[in-house]
Amino acid sequence: MKIAVGGIMHESNSFSVRPTTLESFRESSLLEGEAIRAVWGPAHHEVGGFLAGAQTHGFEAVPTLMAWATPSGMVQKRALDALTGRWIDLLAGGRGLDGLLLALHGAMVLEGHEDGDAEILRRLRRSLGRDFPIVCTLDFHANVSEDMVALSNALVIYRTNPHTDQRERGLQAAELIARLVRGEIRPRQALAKPPMIFPILHQNTSKPPLIGVMDEARAREKDSRILVANVAIGFPYADVPELGPAAVVVTQGDAELAQREADRLSEALWALRDRLGTNLPDAAGAVRLALESDRRPVVLVEMGDNIGGGSPGDSTFILAELLRQKAEHAVVVLYDPEAVQTCLRAGVRQEVEIRVGGKTDRLHGEPVMVRGRVHCLHEGRYEETEVRHGGKRFNDQGVTAVVECPGQNLVALTSLREPPFSLQQLVSLGIAPERQHVLVVKAAIAYRAAYEPIAGRIIEVDTPGATTPNPARLDYCRIRRPMFPLDAIREA
Repeated sequence: MKIAVGGIMHESNSFSVRPTTLESFRESSLLEGEAIRAVWGPAHHEVGGFLAGAQTHGFEAVPTLMAWATPSGMVQKRALDALTGRWIDLLAGGRGLDGLLLALHGAMVLEGHEDGDAEILRRLRRSLGRDFPIVCTLDFHANVSEDMVALSNALVIYRTNPHTDQRERGLQAAELIARLVRGEIRPRQALAKPPMIFPILHQNTSKPPLIGVMDEARAREKDSRILVANVAIGFPYADVPELGPAAVVVTQGDAELAQREADRLSEALWALRDRLGTNLPDAAGAVRLALESDRRPVVLVEMGDNIGGGSPGDSTFILAELLRQKAEHAVVVLYDPEAVQTCLRAGVRQEVEIRVGGKTDRLHGEPVMVRGRVHCLHEGRYEETEVRHGGKRFNDQGVTAVVECPGQNLVALTSLREPPFSLQQLVSLGIAPERQHVLVVKAAIAYRAAYEPIAGRIIEVDTPGATTPNPARLDYCRIRRPMFPLDAIREA
């Protein structure tokens, strides 16, 4: 039994001005064949789970194409045309394939096709045939559509945020494809979606209000008739009709049971709607709280510039406040390739005076003048061996410069946008995060797997930007209506 393994993964922010190009995938990760096994095999990612599951469940895994890009704006059509075209060629060359293990994100917005993930599935179906077995994994932030359900045999969705169970979900998908190809199961799946936006502030699966619903989904799988009970929380920054949380239940041959159980999980999500407020301090108030705290380090979460949600990574609201309020021992990471080049020209230990950040658009603040000494220059590559959100082991934030400013504050300037999913991002630069007074992360929930164990205090900050924590501030044009909390709805 030969099972193809591959994927194209992107979380697309409709409110970002930065399009996702083919070069975006090349910068992040674009691999073919055995190179996939080398990079993704040891990773805490579903593709690593696919490959490990081949040995456990007795099939040959055939790596084809794996593409991943850092979240940003919608994916250009010509980029996806190139990726899917190449992928279909590779699949056509893999004679005797019996099925496909497919890693998608579920929140890709494609130029010309809002539901990018369904479009990938549609193209694969045209090439492979309607009856070809496809088991697909999705991110917990997937905006699941009816087409995704109809075009796959079974969906398997992460259960954790931060995403620390990706490899386990890959193993679960590998078991399903093996049983499906052998004729041991006949999956039937159903979708239910409550009419709501689930603010990212409340998407931590290990705490209320979500923990109860996730426990309920796990409990459903104790019923031998239910193969998978999925909950996806949705990605609120994709302005598409399928926006919002979803329940997807996969059963052994029973479509009615699948729909009934999906409806029950959807109702459980809807019941949480009055617990989803977004009252947070602004940048000035949050910095003041951080400087007054005796529990260090204080982690300031810059939610309006959540790189993992597609923001540019160069917001300056918190940096400006740290400088204005004369903070000490604070660390801020900013995406600013132009400033990195200035530091490279100056050299290590040299004084610089540069305007940093605020260069992508006006949503994320104005550039801020930084005066200091080039503390270090680094190639920007680092390795994360622990289980962390996103599952990547080998990471690259591009050539990086660290500027030491008065008060022993450190501004790390990167050439590539890199979400703060790993402490190694700082450790590789010679920064000991646990010794700092303030750490700024451009994130929402995903950073917690790395930062929570060392944090003295965490303060979530309501900053403007493409990933504002309050969905009422976003100018939605394409989502279905009515939608809570934007509209008054009595019953789902």
